[in-house]
Amino acid sequence: MTQPRREFVKRAAAAGAAAVVVHSPVSAAAASAAALGETPDTPDAPPLAPHPGPLDQVAQDEAYWGKVAAQYPVTDAVINLEAGYFGIMAAPVLAAHHRHVDRVNRESSYFARRAFIPFLQQARDAVAQFVGAKPTEIVLSRGATEALQALITQYKGVKAGDTVMYADLDYNAMQWAMNALAAARGATVARLAIPEPATRENILAAYTRALDAHPRTKLLLLTHCNNKTGLIIPVQEITTLAKARGADVVVDAAHSFGQVPLTVNALGADFVGLNLHKWIGAPVGAGAMYIREGHLDAIDRMHADEAFPMTRIESRLHTGTTSFATVMTIPDAIAFQQSLGMPQKAARLRYLRDRWVRAVRDVPGVHILTPDDPALVGAITGFRLHGRGTRAANEAVAKTLLDEFGIFTFQRTGLANGDCVRVTPTLFNTPAQLDTLAAALRTMAARG
Repeated sequence: MTQPRREFVKRAAAAGAAAVVVHSPVSAAAASAAALGETPDTPDAPPLAPHPGPLDQVAQDEAYWGKVAAQYPVTDAVINLEAGYFGIMAAPVLAAHHRHVDRVNRESSYFARRAFIPFLQQARDAVAQFVGAKPTEIVLSRGATEALQALITQYKGVKAGDTVMYADLDYNAMQWAMNALAAARGATVARLAIPEPATRENILAAYTRALDAHPRTKLLLLTHCNNKTGLIIPVQEITTLAKARGADVVVDAAHSFGQVPLTVNALGADFVGLNLHKWIGAPVGAGAMYIREGHLDAIDRMHADEAFPMTRIESRLHTGTTSFATVMTIPDAIAFQQSLGMPQKAARLRYLRDRWVRAVRDVPGVHILTPDDPALVGAITGFRLHGRGTRAANEAVAKTLLDEFGIFTFQRTGLANGDCVRVTPTLFNTPAQLDTLAAALRTMAARG
């Protein structure tokens, strides 16, 4: 057991069970702080406030979004349209992170052993509040991958002869975890391809057919917003289909929270992995695991972890020593996002996405891989040129966009119909930059 976890156990006991199991974000942190004689910092007041206008007008208010973009110290060496990897910290978040790094480095083990736990609880509680969960349903991780791999490989409901299921658009590392689970339990793997082009109806039909064809499916992986094309699938409806057939659902929400307005209840699933360093803008190395209250027994504890009782979600994810400053910065990152308003942010991201997609959707040779249905797409969209789905062809497209036009995108693989190039605008991008992308694609498509 690592020292911070030992200290957590001892201090939690000293503070009393009520101080640990409370559901109020403020009271949990306050109770622990009182027990330790330490108080976490209050996140700085962000320099912005949610735009009060109608969302369609808010999305196009360049004066306002210029002020938002000014909060991001981004390089001008390229037009960066690859925000899907990780989202940079806004200036006030970066400043807070620097302060936290300095304090941790200055106070060293004295801080780690005596003062960190209230900050950990404050971060956990802030995440819970942001995603609409109880604090006792959340444990912090170092990313969505870590959380999801634990949820999948520690899932206890798969036995020999059962089936686990995932789709071509699911994240590769999660597919591998499902394969590993099946191999370890003597189960089989069922794969399906998301229709292309996709609609709500044909997505639901594809999952219905797949589940009906594999009646022994016990665990279904769903990616709410996938990292390849950006398609947002109707997770709640598919979860209902799966549960009616006796299957549990693990949801990969790495790209969801912070990109679109969302709560865990809206997903309907009992097990969710999410990221905090993509669309929330926390430092790299931050994520969380969600297990709905009453469903802990479905997930085994990690590595026979004895630091926490089986009644606590912390026993399902043993990260070891994490970055103290990263954890401390999570409330600052969430506060900044909330200062923009999630509906307003989502409207802006969608406006930027639509700006380039609508300019090229009817261009011969440009194949856009996500629909314009507002329920099925956010900021991310994949494309192919002239239907070419090889890895080499799409790497070449991304290279040409960078070398010739100064636009950074990225090739994605694993789709049933072939590779694509992903475009991910974010809050520091401008409509003019998306116009540059559209012009570049028209030029490249005309070359054949």
